[in-house]
Amino acid sequence: MDRLYFKDQKDCVNEIASSTAWKGIRLFNGDTKTEYVNETAYLTSSHVYFASVNRPTMNMILDLKYVVLVEEDIGNLLRSSKIILHLAPWNEGHFSRPPVKNLSSFIKLAFSDGKLSHFKQCIQKMLLERSWETVAVQPSILHHVPTTFRSGIVGIERRLQEKVENNSSNINIAFQDMQNLIDMAKDMVQLANVMSNKIKDRQGDISEDETVKFKSYLLSLGIDDPVTRNSCSSNDVFYHQLAKEIASFLLKAISDTGGLMAMSDAYCRVNRARGLELLSPEDFFKACNYMEKLKLPIICRKFDSGVLVLQLQSKTDFLLEKEVSRLLQARDKLTALEVSQEFQISIVLAQERLYFMERNGLICRDDTVRGLVFYPNLFSSSS
Repeated sequence: MDRLYFKDQKDCVNEIASSTAWKGIRLFNGDTKTEYVNETAYLTSSHVYFASVNRPTMNMILDLKYVVLVEEDIGNLLRSSKIILHLAPWNEGHFSRPPVKNLSSFIKLAFSDGKLSHFKQCIQKMLLERSWETVAVQPSILHHVPTTFRSGIVGIERRLQEKVENNSSNINIAFQDMQNLIDMAKDMVQLANVMSNKIKDRQGDISEDETVKFKSYLLSLGIDDPVTRNSCSSNDVFYHQLAKEIASFLLKAISDTGGLMAMSDAYCRVNRARGLELLSPEDFFKACNYMEKLKLPIICRKFDSGVLVLQLQSKTDFLLEKEVSRLLQARDKLTALEVSQEFQISIVLAQERLYFMERNGLICRDDTVRGLVFYPNLFSSSS
């Protein structure tokens, strides 16, 4: 934290007045907690100001020119997510004594109000613009410079200014291209839905297998307008909307795979469809846990072995047992591979269905060197 310094609050009022504020921030010196617990951050084009009720007359300041990299430290159930600001070495003598002399090359900001992503976007935008690099040589200084060098200084100023403008122009073009790509992706998803409906109406001209296959290709292109944290007013709203989006997107896919899908497979499918708006595993899991509460057609289930799945609400244990029992009656014995191939599910989920029926006394196992085979439980059926 030796790149932060104090300044009188009165000298900061004008710049802070038009800036965005983030409240409830805790500062970390590297990985170590500090006494700066409930700070309010004000982000301007060249500084980050930290104000606190415990320090009413003084603001703590970080010059953005010392920030070399911004990262997000994703948290978990035990710790909150944080923003990591990697800093360049302190230029001694540039400002007053820093609050803490330390060799750590980064600081962390923990947000209690859930606006971490917004702060990250804003500070990255300021770092790209780099407005503090704009060079302006004061006319009063030029009067004291010999005429021989005056034109040279003005020329250097002009070239530096042009370089800054060119960099800003290139950055703007890059963001325009990215936005065009995002817009194009949305158009492709809409086109896929239109074509899918047309194919459905003309099933007589195309075989059923071809229709199903082509529809799956089109509909797997992506999710139009995915739910994001920034578009929601709170975390609860975000998880509610995300749960509905996941259930809507995976409903057909889970129906086609016997009513069950492993949580890892579901996570990969949803993230692939969301394109640039990727979800963290934690956000995905939390949203899935809201499904049963929201009475969605899909729920999150955990087997006794610890395997997590998404399951159709309508696919009760009785129906799952009935499907496997019907297959067992037709074949006299079953393996996990056969169940997997019959219901188009993974080997892990096939094993879980067989283990579940075994625990309920409906089938029994024969574990040999040739593998694990399940048979009808004749003692149970006879009773």
